[in-house]
Amino acid sequence: MSQPTNGLKYSDAGVDIDAGNRLVDRIKPHVRSTRRPGADGEIGGFGGLFDLKAAGFTDPVLVAANDGVGTKLKIAIDAGSHDTVGIDLVAMCVNDLVVQGAEPLFFLDYFATGKLDPVQGEAIVAGIAKGCIDAGCALIGGETAEMPGMYSCGDYDLAGFAVGAAERDALLPSGDIAAGDVILGLASAGVHSNGFSLVRRIVELSGLAWNAPAPFNPAPLEPGATLADALLVPTRIYVRPLLQAIRQTGAIKALAHITGGGFTENIPRVLPDGLMARINLDTIAPPPVFSWLARTGGVEATEMLRTFNCGIGMIAVVAQEHADQVTAVLVEAGEQVVRIGQIAARANGAAGVEYSGKLDL
Repeated sequence: MSQPTNGLKYSDAGVDIDAGNRLVDRIKPHVRSTRRPGADGEIGGFGGLFDLKAAGFTDPVLVAANDGVGTKLKIAIDAGSHDTVGIDLVAMCVNDLVVQGAEPLFFLDYFATGKLDPVQGEAIVAGIAKGCIDAGCALIGGETAEMPGMYSCGDYDLAGFAVGAAERDALLPSGDIAAGDVILGLASAGVHSNGFSLVRRIVELSGLAWNAPAPFNPAPLEPGATLADALLVPTRIYVRPLLQAIRQTGAIKALAHITGGGFTENIPRVLPDGLMARINLDTIAPPPVFSWLARTGGVEATEMLRTFNCGIGMIAVVAQEHADQVTAVLVEAGEQVVRIGQIAARANGAAGVEYSGKLDL
């Protein structure tokens, strides 16, 4: 058999196995930091393990969700800021679990890039670990793919996969949602992780660089924060406050994560046939970033409402008599809560969400 003459290695094709091994070594402490009952927080096997019995469940139903961060990643890449997008990745998945009454148990990530940079990769996974700690779930595994030719140098994509559990009799939405129930809105931290293709187009029209000072109040960041930092504020993780309210009050009938599609698309997903949501826009105070986006891009209020969360990242449906109790628990847990509407009967052919008032943009 003749011997090969070109002597090619995998690294000559753009894939560096050694860099992958260095990344694994760098992220192991971050993974261990996410340990919780049911998972030991170690990686390196062919699959992650989780012990439901050790987690304390009696009659659990598993709930799964997966998501990504979308083109918000392009801002992180262009600005060279990679330490918060991992939080977004976790948030987008675990918030979708808790709206079904489920406690997030474990998380896995998929990180694909054109050329693996262990320092960049560690920053991303450190953010994922931080999000997992905030959500109370374990990071039990993941996959790193170096794919030259698929992604340009410096580009990457992320996907997340989360599994949670709820006792069978505690799943949401409940079956007793009724006209007259109150809709509570929980404040968002900013744009979260939806609508960033439009955000990036508006920034392009503005002519501002990512390192320019934010042209709006960048709260919760300090004044003087850059435009990139203000837009990269990570998606709020609502898991712990909502689980506390669910378990302490037993009064939450439904939850909806306000992501792409805004109130218009997301609230009807948790309502039974024959019911709709009436939202009073006068009760909502959008953070300054939304006003800047609307003015700079000339974006109509109706388009803002179907693209962005506009300041409300999660809603809860509760009976009128329990609204104050649920609000108090959520506020005590650190949430900003406002009554934004109520549930009403829905006529045939009517929209799932009806608006009154005006969005203050």
